[in-house]
Amino acid sequence: MQCSWKAVILLALASIAIQYTAIRTLTSKPFQLCPLPSPQNCGLGGQETEPPFERGTAGGGGCDDYPYFSINATRKTHILVLATTRSGSSFVGQLLNQHQEVFYLFEPLYHVQTTLIPRLSHSRNAADRRVMLGASRDLLRSLYGCDLYFLESYIKPTPMNHTTDKLFRRGASRALCQQPVCDAFGPADVNVEEGDCVKKCATLNMTLATEACREKRHVAIKIVRVPEIGDLRALVEDPRLNIKVIQLVRDPRGILSSRIETFRDTYRLWRIWRATGRRPYNLDLSQLTVVCQDFLSSVSTGLSHPYWLKGKYMLVRYEDLARNPLLKTKEIYDYLGLPMDKNVEDWIHANTRGSNDPSAKHKFGTVRDSAANAESWRLKLSFDMVEYTQTVCQKVLHQLGYKAVKSVEELKNMSLSLVQDKTFVPFL
Repeated sequence: MQCSWKAVILLALASIAIQYTAIRTLTSKPFQLCPLPSPQNCGLGGQETEPPFERGTAGGGGCDDYPYFSINATRKTHILVLATTRSGSSFVGQLLNQHQEVFYLFEPLYHVQTTLIPRLSHSRNAADRRVMLGASRDLLRSLYGCDLYFLESYIKPTPMNHTTDKLFRRGASRALCQQPVCDAFGPADVNVEEGDCVKKCATLNMTLATEACREKRHVAIKIVRVPEIGDLRALVEDPRLNIKVIQLVRDPRGILSSRIETFRDTYRLWRIWRATGRRPYNLDLSQLTVVCQDFLSSVSTGLSHPYWLKGKYMLVRYEDLARNPLLKTKEIYDYLGLPMDKNVEDWIHANTRGSNDPSAKHKFGTVRDSAANAESWRLKLSFDMVEYTQTVCQKVLHQLGYKAVKSVEELKNMSLSLVQDKTFVPFL
């Protein structure tokens, strides 16, 4: 019994000492993060920036041994574009990809899904969802830390010697088509076509890609495989990250129309409905209802302004971006706290005015008349399909400011916009 009491007393004293030390540490100097042995948040390529980082006393160990940052404006901005397929996310991703100081990745969660859930992309199985979300959060956390090696676990076949030619849409990232990652293009090659990048850059060296990521001030990632913002709370609250979420939404009627045109096999029955005017009995309605359910849940969370999203959430309607691309892009960059460079403006002018180039017709292409494209679904969907969509998606249509139509004439009257003037202010 005596030994037991002595052990309890010793433990209590040790606990008090630890707490005292922690309190003294936190109150005597700025809070610093020192858990990761990499220069991922060290301003410009690991160099010190103004104001200089706080240091402890010489020889003190801990943070003093590494060029880590205090929580201040010198940190990398970790940008997350949260969207769903065919909502304009490739366009938004490219608005960030064009910035000289942004390292951009296109859909890295594609590899997680194809490895863990190689079935239909929109699995509603609870177990599948938990597995996918857990792995997705871990991968995103690593990628924001510029640890691209972690991604190799999901690439099939597994990269040999940290090289692969299987990274999904590698050519959509400027940083992966430039030096030091690829020697095929020089600094003067500003607008490298995705196909040319894949063809001329050959295999991707993950070590060089990691170096390129660390040299950039910011990291941006686009994802369409996480249903809602609440699924990312643990990531958003991670003190090692400086995440800014851009949730991109689009009129569900436009999303449905675009998916019917793009994913012809998956949406074959929807095309039969459009062509015949009769809804097939075995039509998978979840292909539409899931979109609206996820939008409603996610947008409701974001617009309710929970404390954990303060300064970290902006809702963007694709239609607003399509109608006023330059103005809306400036608003996005203001929210991110980044200056818009000339590359971004030049890309907007070149990619929002339409094109007769065959490459503009590619399903993931971004060269198009953005304003005309925003509501072009009205000429492609039948009125009964639109009416059904308005019924099952009524709440989210109202919340996002999309008007319902009550007749074929109203649907086809393109002089009448179905997008209400509605302002969504970033939660700052």
